[in-house]
Amino acid sequence: MTAPRIVPPATIGMLGGGQLGRYALVAARLMGYRTMVLEPDPNAPAGRVADVHLVAEYDNPEALRRLGDECEVVTTEFENPPAAALDALARRTLVAPSPAAVAVAQDRIAEKTFLADAGLPVGPWAVVDHADADPAVEYPAIIKTARLGYDGKGQRRVDDPSAMRAAWRLLGGVPCVVEQALDLETEVSAVVARRADGGFAAYPIAENRHVDGILDLSVVPARVPARLADRAVGLAMTIADALDYVGVLAVEFFVVGGELLVNEMAPRPHNSGHWTLDVAQTSQFEQQIRAVCGLELGDTGTTRPAAAMVNLLGDLWEPDTPEWADAVTATSALHLYGKSAARPGRKMGHLTAWGATVAEAEVRALDARRALSSG
Repeated sequence: MTAPRIVPPATIGMLGGGQLGRYALVAARLMGYRTMVLEPDPNAPAGRVADVHLVAEYDNPEALRRLGDECEVVTTEFENPPAAALDALARRTLVAPSPAAVAVAQDRIAEKTFLADAGLPVGPWAVVDHADADPAVEYPAIIKTARLGYDGKGQRRVDDPSAMRAAWRLLGGVPCVVEQALDLETEVSAVVARRADGGFAAYPIAENRHVDGILDLSVVPARVPARLADRAVGLAMTIADALDYVGVLAVEFFVVGGELLVNEMAPRPHNSGHWTLDVAQTSQFEQQIRAVCGLELGDTGTTRPAAAMVNLLGDLWEPDTPEWADAVTATSALHLYGKSAARPGRKMGHLTAWGATVAEAEVRALDARRALSSG
């Protein structure tokens, strides 16, 4: 199909007001677009940079009506907007990615089923939706709520069927998936962009490290064989095409036995792509705007040989706010999200460093964060 071209000064809408929305709207405004965000938190990061901040619940009919009537396209910065809200917006304006694509990514059962039906490689898994469930999965395993889990929330590690059923009750007795725990060699992610006409662009693969279920470190380029990096891009492209996806899509992979297994996908820009703000020709956030507006996708090449990104969690604010000057050097960049309150485990910002090699960039990023925590 021919991609609709939406050009400045058209209005771009954003459902959700977090840091991902903030950076996307900053990119949109720099490109000359007008911006509008729907987010119930009056102090949300994206609301502070939008031309208009609709302070209302995501399913508020009046707010959705205004967003749909005044915006030529509406996108989202998180994977859990109410389905009814997306459907209501889609009746009034263009929504990208589509409600159908978001619906797959926001429910682990739907996501796993989609991946399996498409013949994509996934680890052993099963559905748990009743108290006497006995799924055919080897233990130890991870049980995860089908909906609303992120950054390690909504999941438990279990060692046998009895523990699994107990964890299911603790998680609220809601539909869950249980996944066999795997012997991971590493984790990588592909951040790609697709237009409505199938135009496609991919960033270099990132290698990721998580701590307590939260992304801690991403380095680019990933230290994996070229064939794995190429396959990750190919699998992400297959997923995007199967979903008829429009926008930036992130696909996370496990590397097990030298091969890739799809872990999950995020229908939006992704934490592991934050390095693109400083070390890519086109950031993932500008790419999101280009994709949903049907514009030519930007150059995804890097401006430095290697980069490393570390998250800055609310723990760093204890007992006092860090001395940020320690994090800003000739080879690093600091990004703070403007959130109103720092809490342990909450993503408050990130820091990107670069260097001649991945090892050099990684050391610089970790050293800069260490200086903040000990300052």
